[in-house]
Amino acid sequence: MTQVVNIGTSTLELVQGDITEQQVDGIVNAANAELAGGGGVDGAIHRAGGPEIMAACQAIGGCPTGQAVVTTAGTLSARNVIHAVAPKYADGLHGEPGLLASAYQAALQIASDQGLKTVAFPSLGTGAYGYPLESAARIALGTVIDFLGSHPQVERVRFVLFDDEALAVYQQVLMEEAPTRRHGPR
Repeated sequence: MTQVVNIGTSTLELVQGDITEQQVDGIVNAANAELAGGGGVDGAIHRAGGPEIMAACQAIGGCPTGQAVVTTAGTLSARNVIHAVAPKYADGLHGEPGLLASAYQAALQIASDQGLKTVAFPSLGTGAYGYPLESAARIALGTVIDFLGSHPQVERVRFVLFDDEALAVYQQVLMEEAPTRRHGPR
């Protein structure tokens, strides 16, 4: 089931699926700071996109937590992969919320700067990095809603969630957050 809300002139979507199969301009990767590939979303994107993505990551060398970098998408249908580095969750008291929001903002700014009109995100930080799903969803959706309100050049952001639980949590948070944060004409 797809959930869609309009944010100004942009659209925010929630879907369950495989991020590597999305027909968008840019796919966001849940990367590690070394840009060394890994498991989960990171591994899936590297496997599906081929060795050109890893070669581009190696040329960049790394990316600080809370930031993002852009590479080719290899054989994926997207034009680019934006590698965003979420924080490893300790207890939420060591800057994790700000770093997670910063990773989303950095990825969105790259999308805007690169002229990418459609972008697909996973739920950053909620896999191996252990960020609690509901807290991460609030940060992710709030950050994206705020960004879209002031950057209409990004026309569509799609969160591609891996399982029923993640989709349900994001849907609930979106129902709570979107009416209070919506920008532009209603």
